[in-house]
Formats: sequence, structure tokens, C-alpha cells
Amino acid sequence: MAQDSHGPSTGPSVAEILGSHAGGTGSPTKTATRVADAIAARGDDGTWLSTVPRDELLAAAADIENRPGARTLPLYGVPFGVKDSIDVAGVPTTLSCPDYAYVATATAPAVQRLLDAGALYVGKTNLDQFATGLNGTRTPYTVPRSVFGGEMISGGSSSGSALAVALGQVPFAVATDTAGSGRVPAALNGVVGYKPSRGLISTVGLVPACKSLDCISLMAGSVDDVDRVMDVITGRDDADAWSRDRGPRFSGDDVRVGLPPVEELEFFGDDAMRTAHLGFRDQLARHATIVEISLEPFLAAGTLLYQGPWVAERLVEFGDFLAAKPESIHPVVRDILRSGEKYTAVDAFAALQRLQELKAEVGRLWAGVDVLVVPTIGTTFTVADVLERPIECNTVLGHYTHFGNLLDLLGVAVPVGTTADGRPCSAMLLGPALSDDTVLHLAARVLDEPRANGPAAAPDLARSKEHQA
Repeated sequence: MAQDSHGPSTGPSVAEILGSHAGGTGSPTKTATRVADAIAARGDDGTWLSTVPRDELLAAAADIENRPGARTLPLYGVPFGVKDSIDVAGVPTTLSCPDYAYVATATAPAVQRLLDAGALYVGKTNLDQFATGLNGTRTPYTVPRSVFGGEMISGGSSSGSALAVALGQVPFAVATDTAGSGRVPAALNGVVGYKPSRGLISTVGLVPACKSLDCISLMAGSVDDVDRVMDVITGRDDADAWSRDRGPRFSGDDVRVGLPPVEELEFFGDDAMRTAHLGFRDQLARHATIVEISLEPFLAAGTLLYQGPWVAERLVEFGDFLAAKPESIHPVVRDILRSGEKYTAVDAFAALQRLQELKAEVGRLWAGVDVLVVPTIGTTFTVADVLERPIECNTVLGHYTHFGNLLDLLGVAVPVGTTADGRPCSAMLLGPALSDDTVLHLAARVLDEPRANGPAAAPDLARSKEHQA
């Protein structure tokens, strides 16, 4: 396996790949060759669980080149990875559990939209088993590490999807995010992790973790890449009971940014992370309208996820397998699944009622603010830390993410620099359902990205040395 690196080294963007393919300096087959070489050079580092064999990948790229009107396709020859809980026809879906694996007979509609748009499928990425975890260590395969080195966890459950982008192997990857599974690994690898409003991307062909909360998400190197992929992957699917249409485009008005009181923020004793995040907040406050907003109802909702009956929802999909082959399940995942057996229907209704109360309280807060900004994670862990304290560390990682889907929010994890000791610092931008374009607009400002499909850019919030401790 290649030596640890010390931060993301994202490769060419979607726009750059399309430009090279259109201009003739590159081609889908040249891009496929570069991707295959990059993956082979790393060896088994825990990023991929399966990849298209080199000769087949080059043949698939050549097939894209030979399509009628190929160069007009919106993702012409752009390579991507898919989390191994999402079906691709003819490819095993393993969920990081070999005894559970099956060969998919149909491709998930979200992935099919990408293929129809000319994108090049590269392979399946690693994950915490059954998408249960935020740390990336709950896999029988190679445990991946963050690109920041130091034996830091990659984050999960979409560990491989974040790494494939952070290593520059693909410009975007398809992930999932039920409780933070897309945002946490993005934060730990210095890339953009976008969890859209639930229902914008079809979840048909996704093996559910918690079906009422599951969301397909994206990893990318930039907001522009997210925008380009979302224009392709988004679409109503009547086979998905949670499917819905996109919300309005950004209006161009000033974005009111909600910031919790500093005393409500938790960094779990990590002073370097606290300093880095507060430095970013100071920078943000110089260019945005700031509104103080309490984090208490958000955090109260988050505690319901694993300390309430939603953990029992995982048994809808995995209960029979747990009963038949418990020894095939990762011990920590097995214990989590079994913990769902204690909940009753009364517990479920009590939790639903409490959640509805919190939704109403949070809904009133959105009347005065457009985007809530918090840390994506309050601290980082090594692989050894997580193996020693698997539940405690995982709970800490989800402190700012667990409430997202319960409260029907969207979220974008945005890299905003590093701590004084060189670890990644990520801010999470949250908004109410269907306000995706407004939140992405602010994310682009934070990253100092022009946003072609939005109004003229407001004052820059460039990632700078001022963000760093």
C-alpha cells in the first residue's frame, strides 16, 4: 500500500475532464487509463471493494466515445465510484459483508442516470458494514485511513467514496448519508460531502439502512462538480415513496447565517479543532448576516437516532440475516442491530411524537435564518482509538450529523482549512428541506468558487490562512 499522504490531492474536476475530452487533449480512454493506473499504484488501501478490470474499463470508455453525439453528453467520459450498498447490474453488492453479498440484476436508477449521461463506472467503494457506522473501521476488508495520515480514520460509512475523491482517482463518487455517513468521511478527507434534501435522488436500488431516513449523497472536490452531477442524477422516481422534486433556485437575496452560541459547541476537549472552527466563524461573520440560533432542539433530535427506536428500523432489512447468520456480522454492527430488538411499538410512537415536537420547534427557527453553520465533526480519532472505544467514538463523530435526516434537513460538509497540528477542519452548512440551492450557494462562497448556475457571486469567503490556527 502507498505511504500516508497529508491531505487531499484531488484530480481534475468534472469541468476539466469534459474540457479535455471536448478539446481533444484527452479522451475517455486516456482518462480511464489514468484512473486504472492511479488505483493500481495505491494497491489495496481499503478504498475500493471491487473495480472494473482494466481491459473492461478501457473498453467501456471506448464504447462511450463511440456513442452517437457522445461529446454532447453532460458527463462524457467522467469516471466515478459507487458505494457498495447501491446496485450496479452484474456486480456484487456486498455491504462489506461477504456472506450477505448478491449479484445485482438491475442498476439503481440514480447510477443509471449517470451512465446515460456518459459517465464511466469505475467500481464499488468500501463502507462500514451494512452502512452502520461513521468511522470506516467496521469492515472485514482492509480498513481505510484518512489522506491526512497519522493513522487517522477515514470516517464512514461512505469511507471509500470519500477516499476515491480525496486521492484524485475520480472527481466524484456516489455515497449515502443516513446519520452522517457522507458528511463525516468528507470532513476527515478534506473534500465536499453533499447530503441533499431527502427524495431528490432516487433510493431505489439502495439496500436500506433505515429506509425512512436513507439518502443518497455525493462526494466531490468542488461545489461545481456537485452541481453538474446533481443536474443529471436528480429526478422524481415514482418507485421511491420518498421521491420529490427540487426546490427553488437561490433567490439572490442576502443569506442569513445562523451560528450557535460558542458555549453550545462541543469539541470534546480538542482545543486545536475549536480554535480552527472559531477562526472560520470569525471570517464568515465579516461577510455574512449572522443570526444567533440555539442548537439545543437539533441535538435533542439527534439523540433519538441511536438512543431511540430508529435503530430497530435496521432490522427490517437485516433482521432475518441477523437471526440466520449472526457470526457473519461484524461484532460491533451485530450488537447495534441486536439493540434494536428491545424497542416496542409504544417506544416508536413516543419517539415519533417527540420528534414532531422538535420538528415544529426547529421549523420556527428557520423563519429567521437560511443556513445553520456548525462543525461537521468536533474532533478526530485514530483507528486504534475507534477499535478501543467503538461506540463512544462513533457517537462523538455523529454529534453534529445525527439530527439531519430526522429533521428533514440538507447538509454540505465543506473543507475550511486545517488545525494547527495538521488535521482537517470542516464546516457543515445545513438548511431546511428543498433549500439546497441556497445552501450550495453559500458553500461555493466559502470555497471561493464562482457558481455558473447561480446569480453573481457575493463577497468571497475564500478558504485562507485566516481559517487556520
